[in-house]
Amino acid sequence: MGAMNRVFAATAAVGAVGLAGIAYAHVETKLFTVHQVTVPLLPVGQVPIRLLHMSDLHLVPSQARKLAWIRSLAALEPDLVVNTGDNLAHVGAVGPLLDALDPLLAAAVPGAFVLGSNDYWAPIVKNPARYLLPDARIDQPDRTPLPWPTMISAFTAAGWKDLDNRRDTVTLRDGRLLSLVGTDDAHLDLDQIPVRPDGWPQPGPTADGAVVHLGVTHAPYRRVLDGLTADGADLIIAGHTHGGQLCLPGFGALVTNCDLDRKRASGLHGWPGPRPDSPGGADSTWLHVSAGAGTSPYTPVRFACRPEATLITLTEHITP
Repeated sequence: MGAMNRVFAATAAVGAVGLAGIAYAHVETKLFTVHQVTVPLLPVGQVPIRLLHMSDLHLVPSQARKLAWIRSLAALEPDLVVNTGDNLAHVGAVGPLLDALDPLLAAAVPGAFVLGSNDYWAPIVKNPARYLLPDARIDQPDRTPLPWPTMISAFTAAGWKDLDNRRDTVTLRDGRLLSLVGTDDAHLDLDQIPVRPDGWPQPGPTADGAVVHLGVTHAPYRRVLDGLTADGADLIIAGHTHGGQLCLPGFGALVTNCDLDRKRASGLHGWPGPRPDSPGGADSTWLHVSAGAGTSPYTPVRFACRPEATLITLTEHITP
């Protein structure tokens, strides 16, 4: 009887730990944070540029804490906002999203964006174990469309540039010009690197006088990263991975939900080789992957992977 009691006690202890872990993982979805990183890539003599990267909000209208945090990001006073998609998780989310972003949109802070699959389509119930497969995507014949055209109209009316398979430029408030290239969502196989304009066959900015060339995409599939690198992007900005969403201390992300390696599931890295900051070869560029700020409403958990936005400060690159 004593042995059975010990087995029962051990089983109960394991169950309690498991329940505590699940409870914490739900709490962590509300522990919003702002990471700060520095990327030395501007020409010598340029003053820093503060870039706010937000991604994967997966917003539901009832998420008051998340909405308040989004609104608070305007206090960072960025020079540029880059939104890498998956803003929505509910047909009624556009209005609350635009209200939360109003301090940035109304102030005409320059911005650029691309869409993710959960801007186009509402999330569905999915077996979480599917994410352990090489390709977790499934056919969704009865998908519910989300009101992304309304969101795009509001973004572009505020001057934010739509980079879904497009090129554009952004002029900062101090008059400096940035060159941008982006793709639509590779997770939906909608990605296409836009053709370079006539007269600009060489990699790099496609506008005279641009101080930096940024690549923007939602899902950091290797084909997209290779294409943006070949285009001469100084920095590639992406989301989609949720940083793995469930991470193990000492191991990191379990999955990336694309063909990007786990070690680059979030944060600042080099592509295709190492960086910070040894170039790792003439073809290496900077890559920043956001862990995002949300989850599917059907899997509202994060573990060792807090929801985030990132303030990326671009500084001058001084060769040793």
